[in-house]
Amino acid sequence: MYPCSGLLADTGGTPVPETLAALLGPARARVLGLLGAPKSTTQLAGLTGQGLGSVGRHLKVLRDARLIQRRRAGRSVLYYRTAAGDVLVEAQPRG
Repeated sequence: MYPCSGLLADTGGTPVPETLAALLGPARARVLGLLGAPKSTTQLAGLTGQGLGSVGRHLKVLRDARLIQRRRAGRSVLYYRTAAGDVLVEAQPRG
């Protein structure tokens, strides 16, 4: 796997709020945080450094909890936060 570059490169290492990480786990909380704009599973794997299988499992849990939804865009499936997911992320204290 090649390192992510360009628009997908997350050079700042967006911090995950501790309270959200305690609730969801740090890896899943990071995936939820990254879904402010629609992203594919491949994009999320590149941004997080997790494998596609791990990202897929996180997405399933987040979908089952109704915190994210998905839509097809051509050959890709894009995931994005629901209103409930937005509220959960925005309710976190800034750090």
